[in-house]
Amino acid sequence: MRILLATDGSQPAARAVDLVDSIAWPDGTTIGVVAVHRRGRDYTAIPVMTTAPDQPQVAAPDAEPRLWLDNALDAAVLQLERPGREVVRFILAGRAGSAIVKEARDFEADLVVVGSRGQGAMQSMVLGSVSSEVVDHAPCPVLVTRGGAVRSLVFAADGSPDADNAERVLTEWPLFRDIPAAVVTVAETQIPVSAGMAPGLYDQVIGSYEESLDEAGREALSIAQAAAGRLTEAGLNANPVLRSGTPAEEIVAVAQERGADLIVIGTRGHTGLARLVLGSVARNVLHHAPCSVLVVREKAEVRPVEE
Repeated sequence: MRILLATDGSQPAARAVDLVDSIAWPDGTTIGVVAVHRRGRDYTAIPVMTTAPDQPQVAAPDAEPRLWLDNALDAAVLQLERPGREVVRFILAGRAGSAIVKEARDFEADLVVVGSRGQGAMQSMVLGSVSSEVVDHAPCPVLVTRGGAVRSLVFAADGSPDADNAERVLTEWPLFRDIPAAVVTVAETQIPVSAGMAPGLYDQVIGSYEESLDEAGREALSIAQAAAGRLTEAGLNANPVLRSGTPAEEIVAVAQERGADLIVIGTRGHTGLARLVLGSVARNVLHHAPCSVLVVREKAEVRPVEE
């Protein structure tokens, strides 16, 4: 596999490094650790070369930020290096989100890992602008981290093509074997408004609504059971969970109730003014999840990984 890990030396980035370090990547995995230097115009996406001790050091106006990034890269490489892995480091130039997305393409990454930049007590509910841009535009799945390990996960299934693509990450990547997985489907509910209806007519509407809700629940449960079966065959410890209500709220609620470390969710891009952006369910899950979130867009390339 080819993993692109973005760091800036911050606490959220440190958690991202911890999470990458905790995963049992297949032998031969290459991890590219990148940092983005905003002001430096002479730094390109090439391996960083250190200056020999006997050569003179020339201090640039942005030398201190560059030194900070160099130290962050050194620490990440030192933590991640081990037999069976190749770890390389890069410093990129430009806007952070755009530079990471471009490097994901050039690096042919299977997965991009970024931290979630939060503010104060609302940290778990705020997604940084860099993370948002990478999630919206990366050519591959993106893991937004809020913790340092994955011991259990929640998979949001709805039978759609984007959910099917997200399921491929769980079944075709040997990263989550034996991990407990709750496969969640949500039957959406919307109680009919009674305004302007005669009492007898409203009773009929409610009866029809309840029948439709029962049918939606049976269909959602069938989707969850089928997906859980496929994940179990792939080596996960999966079980179906049916909820009713608003999809994003219920997915987050299941993750909170189960103390899950990861939510895996697919999303269908919607055409914006210039580029594709996330669907509302995935966006709301990203903003409110108490744990890491792996987002797989419908058109994201998911390459099978051998054991």
